[in-house]
Amino acid sequence: MKAVITNKPHELEIIEMEKPIIEEKTDVLIKVKAAGICGSDVHIYHGTNAVATYPRVLGHEIVGEVEEVGENVTKVKKGDRVIIDQVINCGECYACKKGRGNVCKDLKVRGVHVHGGYREYITAKEEMCYILPEQLSYEDSIMIEPSTISVQCLSRAEATKEDTILILGAGALGTSILKVAKNIGAKIIVADVFDSKLEDAKKLGADYTVNITEEDAIAKIRALSDGYGPTVSIDAACTKETLPLLLEVTGNAGRVITMGFSEDTSPVTQLKITAKELDVRGSRLQNKKFQEVIDLVKENKLDLKGSVSHTFHFLELQKALDLIDKKDPLVKKIVLTF
Repeated sequence: MKAVITNKPHELEIIEMEKPIIEEKTDVLIKVKAAGICGSDVHIYHGTNAVATYPRVLGHEIVGEVEEVGENVTKVKKGDRVIIDQVINCGECYACKKGRGNVCKDLKVRGVHVHGGYREYITAKEEMCYILPEQLSYEDSIMIEPSTISVQCLSRAEATKEDTILILGAGALGTSILKVAKNIGAKIIVADVFDSKLEDAKKLGADYTVNITEEDAIAKIRALSDGYGPTVSIDAACTKETLPLLLEVTGNAGRVITMGFSEDTSPVTQLKITAKELDVRGSRLQNKKFQEVIDLVKENKLDLKGSVSHTFHFLELQKALDLIDKKDPLVKKIVLTF
């Protein structure tokens, strides 16, 4: 079978790989139909993801059709359309025993630590396969995985309808968080540097938007939150400048959620955290949130259609990455097809 592998930063190669086979009685063989390009995939390609290993077949947003199942598989059957959980955990360490396998001590993530979905076939354990909603195409179903990331971060934030939520960054991640957060019933402020993205956020239900390059962002955000500051602030931009801004603007007893993997140093002082007794919480990947998202789609509480702006055949990965590097604000989600 064909695959696209990243041998080292900025180097892609189309290769022939051995097609995976059913090895365990609970294994599922899946013919990949679509795979998304996430910001973390781009970072691995650029060499700026601190946890990735090389050479690596990228891709952790993976949907496909079940081609074969092990003899003990009951959750799915041949012909089912499925999405694959990207998190592989040990089940034995402290984090796993606390029900937080997404930060397992020996965590392995498809497309990061083990080969991912930019290949024609992949295997997974049956418990990692979830049947897709009938109303979603393979391309739109890619957005289920980013939505699990959004559900995870809002869960980590313990967000409720009494909160004022600030989402900093209106790209693919911020937009996904916004869509999920609308179900909470809280006031939502979205901040970004592109007016076009802020206009889209408004259409998707943001109560207020703020362009942080053209306005006194901190003063405006505080004013929009009745002078108190947001009580939940989520960093969906993940630059070295964003965390200090969120620590400054978040109101007393608020929660600040970080989601980035950059090792760039941010100027942060203890005073900003201690004086307001802020909770600064990391949110990584997702912790068995796929069915929750799928149920939201089935109940028409989450619309995942229209998020994909471009598609490329998976062997054209280089073209897709080059387009992403141009940082055109019209580029939203890119999906590779097979």
